[in-house]
Amino acid sequence: MKVVVVGGGSTYTPELADGVARLAGQVDVTELALVDPDERRLSVVGPFSARIMRALGHPGRVSWTADLDKGLDGAGAILLQLRVGGQAARQRDETWPLECGCIGQETTGAGGLAKALRTVPVVLDIAERARRRADGSAWIIDFTNPVGIVTRALLDAGHRAVGLCNVAIGYQRQFAAMLEVAPDRVLLDHVGLNHLTWERAVLVDGKDRLPELLATGAEQIAEHTGLPADVTLKLGAVPSYYLRYYYDHDAVVQEERGAPTRAERVAGIERELLAMYADPALDRRPELLGQRGGAFYSEAAVALLASLTGDAGDTQVVNVRNAGTLPFLPDEAVIEVPARVGADGASPVPVDPVEPLQRGLIAHVSAYEELAVDAALRGGRDRVEAAMLAHPLIGQVDLARRLTDLLISENAGYLPWASGAAAAAGWGRGTGLG
Repeated sequence: MKVVVVGGGSTYTPELADGVARLAGQVDVTELALVDPDERRLSVVGPFSARIMRALGHPGRVSWTADLDKGLDGAGAILLQLRVGGQAARQRDETWPLECGCIGQETTGAGGLAKALRTVPVVLDIAERARRRADGSAWIIDFTNPVGIVTRALLDAGHRAVGLCNVAIGYQRQFAAMLEVAPDRVLLDHVGLNHLTWERAVLVDGKDRLPELLATGAEQIAEHTGLPADVTLKLGAVPSYYLRYYYDHDAVVQEERGAPTRAERVAGIERELLAMYADPALDRRPELLGQRGGAFYSEAAVALLASLTGDAGDTQVVNVRNAGTLPFLPDEAVIEVPARVGADGASPVPVDPVEPLQRGLIAHVSAYEELAVDAALRGGRDRVEAAMLAHPLIGQVDLARRLTDLLISENAGYLPWASGAAAAAGWGRGTGLG
C-alpha cells in the first residue's frame, strides 16, 4: 500500500518512518510518499526517512515530491500533518491574543480559530484532489490541528476521514509505566473533544486502576497536566494538558507574556534537527526529536492505519462523529473517545454519563467548533466574530470584536474573503506539522 504523508517535510516525519519500519508487521507499506511544497526540507527529510527505513530492514520505498497531485496518485491512505503558514504563523497565533488578555495558543482560543481558518480550506482542497487521484477505498487520517474542527470539515464534505491525536496514547504509556504493565493491557475511559479531554478510568484487564494512580502518583501525573495535583484529585479524573488553558487561564496568560513562545522554541529545535538529518551517516531518530512533541505519534498512526485497512475491529481513541454517543451534543459533532475501528471506519463505543462539570465545557466548546467550521468554509467577519463570542475563553462582545480585528489583520493573506488574495489560501502556503 502507498501511504502519502501531506506535510512530509515536517521534522516529525522521521518519527513516522521509524514507526512504519518498526511496526511493519501491522501494516504492509510498500511506499511512503512524502509531499510538501518546501523542497528544501524534503531534500533533507526524505533521504533521512529512507535511511531509517533501510536501517530497520524495511523493504518499502520512500519517495518525496512537491507535486501534490503526483504524490496522491494511487494512494491507499493519506496522513495529513500540515501547517499552513509554518512556524511564523504559529508565532503570531501565540502572541496577538495576548494583546487582549487572552491566551496565545495554536489550537485553543483565538489563535486556534485563526489556525482553523487558514487550515480548513487547504485541507479540503487536498481531500478533493485525493478523492480524484487516490484509491477509492483510501482513508484520510488527520493529525493536522485543530484536529476536531478539521476532521468535522472533512466529514461534512463526505470524505473518509478519522482524526487522530497523541494525547490519549501518551497517557496510556504513562499509566502503563506507573503501573508496570504492558501498554496494550491499558484501556482508557477517555472522553471529550480534541484537546479538551479527561481520563475517567484506567482499565487494566477490566479493573479500574485510576484510584490507585491518584492515591500514589498524583504529583507525578500533575507534571503532565500542568495543573496542581489537588485539581486532579478533586476532579477524580486526569485532565489533558490543554485544560490548564481553561482552569488556570489568567495565570497562563501571565506566564506567556514576555516569555519565548512555543513557536520560537520549536523553530530552534527544528533547525538543529534538520542539521542532524542532513548527516548522511545518521540513520536513527536523534534524541532531540523527543523535545519536538508528538510523542508516540508513529505508534498511534500505524495502529489506526492498520485497523482501517486490515479491518481489525479493535478499540482506539480517535476523533469521530458523535452519532448519539454524548446525548447532550448534536449527532454531527466530532468527539474524541474510544471507538471500534475497522474497514468501515470508526464507531464510538458507549460511554458512561458525563459529569456536569465536564459536560458543560464540552457542550460550550463544541458549539464554538460548529461556528468555527462555518467561518472557515464561508468566511466573513460576522461569522468569525460569532465564533469568538461563542468561545468560553472569550465570550464578551467587545473582546470578540477586538480579537476579530486582530485575527483578520494578522491573517488577511490567508483569507481570500478578507484580502481578495485567493491564491494565498492554496496548497503552496502550507508546510510541516505542529
